[in-house]
Amino acid sequence: MDPTAYAFSGYSGGVAGLGHTHFIGIGGAGMSVLAEMLHEDHVDVDGSDALAGPKTERLASLGIPVQIGQQAEHVAHADTVVWSSAIKAENPELRAALDGGKRLVHRSDILALLLSESTGVTVAGAHGKTTTSALIAHILTHAGEGELADPSYAVGGTIQGPNGSLDGGHAGTGRVLVAEADESDGSFRKYHPSIAVITNVEADHLDHYGDAEHFRAAFVDHAHHATDHVVLCADDEGALAVLRAMDAEAAKHAVAYSTSDCESLGDLNGAYFARIQSESESASSGEEYFVLRLPAALLGTGQGSDESVEIPVTLGIPGLHNARNASAAIIACTLLGMNPVKAAEAARSFLGADRRFQLRGVVEGVSVVDDYSHHPTEIAALLDAARRRYPESTLRVLFQPHLFSRTRFFTEAFAQALAKADDVIVTGIFPARERQQDFPDINASTIVKAARQLPHEPEQGWIQAVEDMNQAGAMLAMRAHRGDVLFTVGAGDVTQVVPVILHALEAHRQSHGARGSQR
Repeated sequence: MDPTAYAFSGYSGGVAGLGHTHFIGIGGAGMSVLAEMLHEDHVDVDGSDALAGPKTERLASLGIPVQIGQQAEHVAHADTVVWSSAIKAENPELRAALDGGKRLVHRSDILALLLSESTGVTVAGAHGKTTTSALIAHILTHAGEGELADPSYAVGGTIQGPNGSLDGGHAGTGRVLVAEADESDGSFRKYHPSIAVITNVEADHLDHYGDAEHFRAAFVDHAHHATDHVVLCADDEGALAVLRAMDAEAAKHAVAYSTSDCESLGDLNGAYFARIQSESESASSGEEYFVLRLPAALLGTGQGSDESVEIPVTLGIPGLHNARNASAAIIACTLLGMNPVKAAEAARSFLGADRRFQLRGVVEGVSVVDDYSHHPTEIAALLDAARRRYPESTLRVLFQPHLFSRTRFFTEAFAQALAKADDVIVTGIFPARERQQDFPDINASTIVKAARQLPHEPEQGWIQAVEDMNQAGAMLAMRAHRGDVLFTVGAGDVTQVVPVILHALEAHRQSHGARGSQR
């Protein structure tokens, strides 16, 4: 099905007019957030999912009925039925909605409707969008005043802050809605935000777009839909190309941010320029430091092109990539009307989005960190950050590739990124919407074979393929030593192996302790 084929044909009723709304696959990261937002807006919501999980349990705890298993009768009383691109055409609830003449809308249509009723800030990019959107929501939640206070947000992960975790979906009383703009199926073209943040335009989802050129063109189109400003990372060649392809009038209201100086970047198509400078990181605390130099004209405090304001920033999340993410967030909040110094101060208490460099436990000096990275550039950035955070440690990685098509497209890039670690196990590919039979030659060994052909391959035996995820986790734990850091990496269900690893580390510790006491 084409995600644009079932939009609101002539619909003008707003959120309140949706009536009884049923979500097919309500436990999905994007779907659960929207369901919760509609529920907070007093829409009658229910849904179904093939399997129970943390998201379905949370929704049920909020009073949203959730059926486990998908059957045609679940949509019988619905006025509106919401589906996502992950739902197959043969899904019985989708077929029943079609046959019953229900108002059938794609997940992106619901988000577009919510954005149209707010001052929307969207964050798009092959990677970094969850952290950046979570940071914007965090800054506004903790430091926003007046209409900028209590924002709504639709973020694909929990938001970690000084007072604990906030779920990724919230319908606030303020005028701002912060949302991830999913580019995977092209549906982000439906959004018309006030501010569009583009973290990068590095080719991904080529199973949908076909090639990098069409992928980039979709971002140009998305940028032109922003009604006020576009914020782009000029360190990324793809985002820089989008800026240069924008029409001159739109580019005049864009802000490009970079770790490089303006002159070395070349043509910025008339956009404002913000510089990330003096970046460093503390290995002892993991804090990230930098100075964000903003053009004074952007703040309404200067007219000259060379006038600027320097904002010192300290983050509790490590890595140069997070300095970029935080810069985008601070710029977006400034464009909304916040004082940038207050925005930077609020960013300091942000402790990350769920599964972004998330420390899950330490056993006998071995740290276990869980991370969502699933694109080669993300993995490289993760391991670069880890080297700075743990300069004396051995880095061991359990990587679960996400999608057969992505594994095929980026085999060599994955191998190069993983070579930044000391010890790697690649486990079975998480298929998501794909099927193994359509990619018979792609499996965990695909990346391992490419890694062993690297011209500067690390120590022999540094990487291997183990299809069973739990077995792989236990193996990695058994060869860990005090001071090592173990990473579970991927966008699938690899996070579920963390308890296995922690248990194996504990059992290993107790076993060695018992043997030591017998000596």
